[in-house]
Amino acid sequence: MSLSLAAANAADGPVQVHMQTTAGAIVVELYPDKAPQTVANFLRYVDGGHYNGASFYRTVTFENDNGKPWIEVVQGGLDTSSPPFAPIAHESTAKTGLRHENGTISMGRDGVGTASSEFFICVGPQPALNHGAMRNEDGQGFSAFGKVIAGMDTVRRIHG
Repeated sequence: MSLSLAAANAADGPVQVHMQTTAGAIVVELYPDKAPQTVANFLRYVDGGHYNGASFYRTVTFENDNGKPWIEVVQGGLDTSSPPFAPIAHESTAKTGLRHENGTISMGRDGVGTASSEFFICVGPQPALNHGAMRNEDGQGFSAFGKVIAGMDTVRRIHG
């Protein structure tokens, strides 16, 4: 599934990013006032065209998830031929006040401070991904930074 992304900056407040996939369009709204480093990092990839030609390459469902607790997301990111930028600091949901709800966009990571280019969109509420939950043993959760405002039907089609 190929991705093409373009950002539309607002003077103040949220930023919209339009994702065009072969399954349809998705529009996400990003919150630089709540997660400034994460939004700036994501927009660096978008504005530089680094996600163009990339894909949603992984769907996590209750049936195929090896982690505990189980989650449901679609994950996207760079084409493997593009090297990622340096990792960014972790902006936890405890700091931002954002939660992993239906349509939340968030950065993938291994350890704290390792997020760079990989992102995912939640399919349904995913409280196991918030700060204090135990999807990661460190309990720091993932860095939510926006939400789908149009095209959740496309996300569900990708999710299968």
